[in-house]
Amino acid sequence: MKLGKKDFLRITDFTREELQGILDLAIKQKPLARNFTLEHSHPGRVLGCIFHKPSLRTRISFEVAIWQLGGTSLYITDREIGIGSREAPKDVGEVLSRYVSGIMIRTFDQKMVEELASNASIPVINGLTDLLHPCQIMGDIQTIIEHRGPIEGKKVVFIGDGNNVARSWLNAAVRFPFKFVLTSPAGYEISNSYLDEVRELGDPDYEWFEDPKEAVQGADVVYSDVWASMGQESEKAERLQAFKSYQVNEDLMALAHEDAVFMHCLPAHRGEEVSDAVIDGKNSIVFDEAENRMHIQRAIIALLLK
Repeated sequence: MKLGKKDFLRITDFTREELQGILDLAIKQKPLARNFTLEHSHPGRVLGCIFHKPSLRTRISFEVAIWQLGGTSLYITDREIGIGSREAPKDVGEVLSRYVSGIMIRTFDQKMVEELASNASIPVINGLTDLLHPCQIMGDIQTIIEHRGPIEGKKVVFIGDGNNVARSWLNAAVRFPFKFVLTSPAGYEISNSYLDEVRELGDPDYEWFEDPKEAVQGADVVYSDVWASMGQESEKAERLQAFKSYQVNEDLMALAHEDAVFMHCLPAHRGEEVSDAVIDGKNSIVFDEAENRMHIQRAIIALLLK
């Protein structure tokens, strides 16, 4: 299988068939990777991993994924390259293309990632920006498939602000026929400008509710995230107040479908956006979800890197 784009920057860059191909490969490779029998299809390849934001899951999952394919990785912080300050993204893209086989970048500015990709001759993978988190949602869809079958026809309810995870779920709803619902306080929803941009690409089945109890009715997936993300520390007190009635607890989960699963991209602030009883409960699949970051990213690497 070949992908229609050199880079993995956003879900909507790919067709539904291409995205399904990534999912199929991740699911096929998963038991092989677990049993240490996965073919080393990419020996000698090097993935340069640029981090402006630290992460447990992103760093380790990408590093292990390329290793499982027979390659290796480099951990690169802003101290080494100063991308966007000491050195232009264009020049970084040109130089790294001479050294490594692919780039993963986890940073703040989506435009920086796109500029890096447009000037690199090697694949660039968006490990997270303030705008989008595409690898996370692809791994989430894989996890839903494994636990509840195809995403088609499901109702996914995101409880939190219209952040990078929510926007990437909206992008996924352009390509896959499922219902995506966001519930948040007024003023924290996905912006109208971004909704307009997405609707130029397709017609996602999307709704916003201010009332979380109304939103989760009949949900197949209840999804939560921290109320104040990295870079929003100055807003934390204000956000804690605004979202105090949006905690996913047993009472809220009881309003969803009887076999609804709970998901969270982690790290979780237990006792804030989710109760211990839910995240540790029988319907929680957050740690399978975290594992699948590695499997979906390995499939993306395998299909992008030559």
